[in-house]
Amino acid sequence: MEYRVRREFKEGVLVRLSLGVPETDSYLEFVRYRCRPNTWISYAYDLQVFLNAVKKPVTQVTSADIFAFIRNQQEGTDQDGDGRRPRRQGTGLAPQTVKRRLATVSSLYEYLVVRGDTPIRANPVPRGMPVRGRVWGGWSSGVTPLVKAPHHLPMPLDRQVVSQFLDSLRTSRDRAMVLLMLLGGLRKSEVLGLSLEDLDFGQRTLMVREAKGGRSRVIPVAASAFETMLRYLNEERPRSASTRVFLAMKGPRRGQPLSVPALDTIIDYHRRRAGTPEVQCHRLRHTCLTRLSQSGMSLEAIQAQAGHRSILTTRIYLHLCPKELQEEYLRLADSLFTPQGEEAASNE
Repeated sequence: MEYRVRREFKEGVLVRLSLGVPETDSYLEFVRYRCRPNTWISYAYDLQVFLNAVKKPVTQVTSADIFAFIRNQQEGTDQDGDGRRPRRQGTGLAPQTVKRRLATVSSLYEYLVVRGDTPIRANPVPRGMPVRGRVWGGWSSGVTPLVKAPHHLPMPLDRQVVSQFLDSLRTSRDRAMVLLMLLGGLRKSEVLGLSLEDLDFGQRTLMVREAKGGRSRVIPVAASAFETMLRYLNEERPRSASTRVFLAMKGPRRGQPLSVPALDTIIDYHRRRAGTPEVQCHRLRHTCLTRLSQSGMSLEAIQAQAGHRSILTTRIYLHLCPKELQEEYLRLADSLFTPQGEEAASNE
């Protein structure tokens, strides 16, 4: 039997996700109000992948099955992440994806254990592999993650690439959305979640209500972004009952809120048109936050602008991109490594 996520809508709103398994369906109903809609959907597809991989009832899964699932994801199967498109054999998923799916499965079993009305008495997903390490004066024990994911530094876009991409945008709507990510550091979901009441043109601030983790924040945004938004609102935005700022401007969805896939399509079209394949929504946000850090903005202020829960997340922006690192190195290298004899000769 192959499990598939079923979606139920009421008046155009997604109200239920199910897989036909009582335990997983109960869990999905539980997390529905605890996370953002996109996260909820991701949980459902993660569990779909898990059920199709283990091929066992949820209540009979063991730790051995969990290790087999990890290996299945790391080595690659005949399907991609959501089971909808073929994936070449042997092309395993990224460690971050495997780790996220494992976290979803672990959360499912923690829920079932706490519920207490199933045969499950312990979470079959190990918290990690035990390790011992030498410390000052003896040994200590700890755990290492089941899946180790590398930490990648955010790579800002070059100014020339950004300029080239912006020149390809033909509507004030598209330009405003890009500027909110590039100058305000917003996530694409936060851009699309903006309502008209969230814009304060007098103070040039935005209320970001639909932020990651459900945390709202008020942030300043550059005047050029507000000027572009004002042109869009006055000249391009269709008349609509929706209060969302960014709407579809043509086609059968004209006047309805723009969706994430639609924004991805817009960005993909313009980066192909501009010849800038490296441009992505999240790299626009990374570029904003990296430039703010390099310009001397405090870490706490960047954390507030970005909407990070932990300042440790914000610390990844305390770096130089390779091009700037190279320029800084070359500026100092000669003086750092000039032999003393040569330095003395040059002073005579």
